[in-house]
Amino acid sequence: MKILVCISHVPDTTSKINFTDGDSKFDTNGVNFVINPNDEFGLTRAMWFKEKQGASVDVVNVGGAETEPTLRKALAIGADNAIRVNTPATDGFQVAKQLAKVAKKGEYDLIIAGRESIDYNGGMVPGMLAAILDANFINTCISIEVEGDKATAIREIDGGKETLTASLPLVIGGQKGLVEESDLKIPNMRGIMQARKKPLNVVEPDEAPTQTEAVKFEKPAPKGDVKLVDPENLDELIDLLHNEAKAI
Repeated sequence: MKILVCISHVPDTTSKINFTDGDSKFDTNGVNFVINPNDEFGLTRAMWFKEKQGASVDVVNVGGAETEPTLRKALAIGADNAIRVNTPATDGFQVAKQLAKVAKKGEYDLIIAGRESIDYNGGMVPGMLAAILDANFINTCISIEVEGDKATAIREIDGGKETLTASLPLVIGGQKGLVEESDLKIPNMRGIMQARKKPLNVVEPDEAPTQTEAVKFEKPAPKGDVKLVDPENLDELIDLLHNEAKAI
């Protein structure tokens, strides 16, 4: 089985976020980048298929040279090959088109993407990718097993879970549940050294017009001062909740 894992290069959630050019561009200065968490769950599940079923695992990213350390980490975790499409990721459709080019050439059986990335939270790429490839698609996937050319998956739905079967090739939008956080792999020294020798191929992009453009970013309003209320003064507490916090 050939597996392709789509990797997004995203800011660490502990990084301080700022914007430039009139709040229209993300300021990358001083920001630490990591593998998108939903993608990391998918990558770890792909490693399970590699260990248990002998699958081959490639990882792919759409981005500039600055994303290569993130791909190298994926190689250190255990991926066999990495592919970088040499163009900035501008919107969901453009990214899906570039990923589809790689997927078609590689003739993959299973394509694992994160349900969404934690930077823009668009949640568009997996579904668009499946549509372009004319492949089966399961989103919000929290479990997947593959036997032959059939996959059995569980996905989250409102109020519960749904079990589905699908034939390969299949695209899934994965999330926490594919594996648990305790199962995530931390690259060891041997893996890091091996990653330096593994292929990281750079391919040029296809023409793919940008369909959307970020006009302006805005940070959430800062939290107000904390007010302490005497627990015995219920009238004051009710007044603050009603007139100031607008909570009741």
